Amino acid sequence: MRFQTPLVRATLLRRYKRFLADCRLEDGREITAHVANPGSMLGLAEPGTIAWLEPNDDPKKKLKWSWKIAELETGARVAVDTALANRIVREALEAKRIAGLDAYDCVRPEQKYGEASRIDFLLQGAGLPAAYVEVKSVTLSRTPGVAEFPDSVTARGTKHLKELGQIASVEGRAIMLYLVARDDAREVALAADIDPAYAKAFREARAAGVEVIALATKIGPDGIKTTTPLPFSEP
Repeated sequence: MRFQTPLVRATLLRRYKRFLADCRLEDGREITAHVANPGSMLGLAEPGTIAWLEPNDDPKKKLKWSWKIAELETGARVAVDTALANRIVREALEAKRIAGLDAYDCVRPEQKYGEASRIDFLLQGAGLPAAYVEVKSVTLSRTPGVAEFPDSVTARGTKHLKELGQIASVEGRAIMLYLVARDDAREVALAADIDPAYAKAFREARAAGVEVIALATKIGPDGIKTTTPLPFSEP
């Protein structure tokens, strides 16, 4: 996935009200950027963090900047815009770059399922069971090399796991796909201490037959793409 407009380097001054960030551009101007991330962004929003911003000239948008990537002191880059995850995964699915899902010919995004929910992707192929794929963007890391999900309590994520478990037990493949949106991870784990209810729902979903895929990414100011599978540590 390539960004529509080249990203601009800035310095984060503060993130506030979840969806806003004040940043200083390299020419000294201070601007406010949109932050498309409902989570805590733990470890990613410290003042002084390098913020890669996407400019826009859309007259319908109040804010003319969007924060896409955080560059940490360690040199690691993290995609903070969680809305990017589905775009990245869709491109990988359509290009058949995800092992285990590369036999499917039809990729249908945002399909209704469960109780007033929409699955991120419904995959179909001749002679294959339908595959329901839910995508989560993983940005948290509290131990070097280990990416964790979630970074805050997620009732919505717990609901999705329960609905995936129902699908797996009655009608087809159900897949929880964790897109690791940071380039310094070697494995993925659950942050069970942050959201015990999510961890419990995960264990129940796995027992019902839900599959788990974790994918690494390559992140740069020009774009983001999936790379290799990562091991997932079961709770």
